[in-house]
Amino acid sequence: MAGRWLTFDCFGTLIDWRHGIRTTGELLFTGHGEAFLDAYASIEAEVERDGPFHRYRAVLTETTRRVAKQLGLDLKPVDATALVSTIPYWPPFADVGPALRELRKEGWNLALLTNCDRDIIALTQKRLPVPFDAVVTAEDVSAYKPDHRHFLLFQSTFGASADSWIHVAQSYFHDIRPTHELGITRIWVNRQGEKDDPSLADAVVPGLAGLPEAVRTLAGKEA
Repeated sequence: MAGRWLTFDCFGTLIDWRHGIRTTGELLFTGHGEAFLDAYASIEAEVERDGPFHRYRAVLTETTRRVAKQLGLDLKPVDATALVSTIPYWPPFADVGPALRELRKEGWNLALLTNCDRDIIALTQKRLPVPFDAVVTAEDVSAYKPDHRHFLLFQSTFGASADSWIHVAQSYFHDIRPTHELGITRIWVNRQGEKDDPSLADAVVPGLAGLPEAVRTLAGKEA
């Protein structure tokens, strides 16, 4: 499939990752949902880097255990897999549907490059408002972003023949830095108003409402 490609990180960019983790944390530990989210966000990448590659369901489970230990919360063994159970139900952001439908109408192919398992992302895709043409998972490349392997696999499969390729992501650490290193055109969806250097992105938008216009501008420059 040649043509024009938009690749997306999924969780945090399209799916409300923070809402899903906070809500699950609150279900497990009443009154500690926000603390669970904050600790989870700081520990997950550490778990992904530890030892040989393990599937994302194992990352979710081990991170939950470490968060509970760090916060001094009583985690029942049976509840360690709570995030694995809830992740298929995490909602997309309200701005995702309108933006993706508009970009589809303008002829863009859509792909997901996600730090996830194949079976989990298949369930998540049922919540997304438009179909995707390709998916690259951590399970496919045996690595987690910011490792370059997601991007290199997509590039070898579709990117080399693409008329245009733009990567869209919320995570500065997982996506914007590595795509900058690889010279891939990139749009930073800075939903949290983070203070990282915006010059590493080719465009910055606060949400997906502004994505179609940013894509048109960058595609026009590439042309």
